[in-house]
Amino acid sequence: MTFTQINAKTGIPTDCSTETIVDFLFTHLEQYGDQKDAIQKCIDYVMNPQKGGQIIIGKDEEKIVGITILNQTGMNGYIPENILVYIAVDNSVRGKGFGKKLMQKAIDSVEGDIALHVEPDNPAKKLYENLGFTNKYLEMRLTKS
Repeated sequence: MTFTQINAKTGIPTDCSTETIVDFLFTHLEQYGDQKDAIQKCIDYVMNPQKGGQIIIGKDEEKIVGITILNQTGMNGYIPENILVYIAVDNSVRGKGFGKKLMQKAIDSVEGDIALHVEPDNPAKKLYENLGFTNKYLEMRLTKS
């Protein structure tokens, strides 16, 4: 598995596009995903030098098999410095260790702590726990609409 790291400094490589990233995540996040416009906003956040983060694309034999996006929170010291917003592995290659390799690369690519949100029934929850993530809080949200 090879990795391409994308951020505001590196820019999007010529062999990829934001549309490719959005489409991959939209397709392979399945029921745990967001609409394409939300995924695009996450990419825009990474590419903004005042905000930041990392997009990591994992390939196997030149085929994209996984993508993850981490956003920097800018809240060092009291909230984790990074939030893993999206991680998806191509559904045709799940169970072959690509998700674990992608997560490890994501962990290694940033400085500071990482938070993530995971649905209780998401099979990836076990992977996160095996990598050392713990469930410290119960998340609650107020949606004002």
